[in-house]
Amino acid sequence: MSDSDPKLPSRFRRALGAVGRAALLPVRGASYVVRAGQAHQHFFLPVLNGALGDQLAARFDPRAIQMSFRRGGQDVPVAALRLTEPHQKTVVYIHGLMGDELIWQTGFQDAPGSRRYGPRLAEETRSRALYLRFNSGLHLSENGRELNRLLTELVDTYPDAIGEVVLVGHSMGGLIIRSAGYYGSQSGVKSEELREAAPKPDSPDKNQLLTSNSQLLTQLAPWLAHLRSIFLIGTPNDGSWLEQNSHFTARLLERINLFPTRFLSKALNQRSNGIKDLRYSILVDEDWQDAHANDLTPPRTPVPPLPGVQYHILMGSWLRATRPSALREYFGDGLVGHGSARGHATFGDEAALPAGASVRTAVFGQQHHGGLLTHPEVFQYLKQWA
Repeated sequence: MSDSDPKLPSRFRRALGAVGRAALLPVRGASYVVRAGQAHQHFFLPVLNGALGDQLAARFDPRAIQMSFRRGGQDVPVAALRLTEPHQKTVVYIHGLMGDELIWQTGFQDAPGSRRYGPRLAEETRSRALYLRFNSGLHLSENGRELNRLLTELVDTYPDAIGEVVLVGHSMGGLIIRSAGYYGSQSGVKSEELREAAPKPDSPDKNQLLTSNSQLLTQLAPWLAHLRSIFLIGTPNDGSWLEQNSHFTARLLERINLFPTRFLSKALNQRSNGIKDLRYSILVDEDWQDAHANDLTPPRTPVPPLPGVQYHILMGSWLRATRPSALREYFGDGLVGHGSARGHATFGDEAALPAGASVRTAVFGQQHHGGLLTHPEVFQYLKQWA
């Protein structure tokens, strides 16, 4: 057949169609960006707070996020939660840096009608899901102290509604949980008393574990008496290699002491206190207040696991590898290395764990940092162990 055949488009028409499609590509791309922006507009404020939240809070800027429980995109005071189901297992979800509570519920690229961990786990395990939002630009310890206060208020307000408490944190959220545990556990309880009253770490009786945990921690923050499990998903327990490199670069540029390097160093140092604390996961006020806080090896107060609590460390492995390698360990899920996620300084020595505490680690192959929030195997793990 020739190009003049009426049943076939001419070469001119085919070329014109190709040009038209090419011309529309920027329009379609812009349309996608607009739709993505509309779907993710709830992230704009959390991103701003993650980057500059400490400065916003210092100026009492109305854009500074206040830690709060969230429902329907709104802050909800504890008294307005109106929890009525008696002694129900309560799972509290805490997002990471520059995130918000919706990461646990939905996503722009998710299939229509799909739900993430929060709603699914609540339905399939008949548990209660509560979501928090916080200013991720503040110091980790500031958010940890506020989380401790908020969980205390929750248990004090609903003593009959709160059963077992499970805390699930992604990335920075896991560090906020650990900091809250540190501040909640500050009391005069002696370690020998805790060890004598502690349940067996491998006890199959969950009710026994909760009861024993309650006996252990009655003199501490009241929410700790209900706490059974903590899930640390992609959490840099020993610090972030990205922030360590950023800090080193800023210090090096400052030492060179030329106008361009001083300018670049000053610009780098504008990152928020929350981001800076990720360098070595500084969870206690006294550490960032220390005169040597900016040293290459700053002081770091140990924050041990809580007695009677089951810890679950969930890690992604971003690089494809048939066997373990130093590169795979270092990069981990792309943002958090495996060594840091395992938290050797905190969880490494099982013999040194507090009374009744246990640690379980799971690695999910070919998963990046954000992918851990949508991975089916991660959900199944939560469903099995929460």
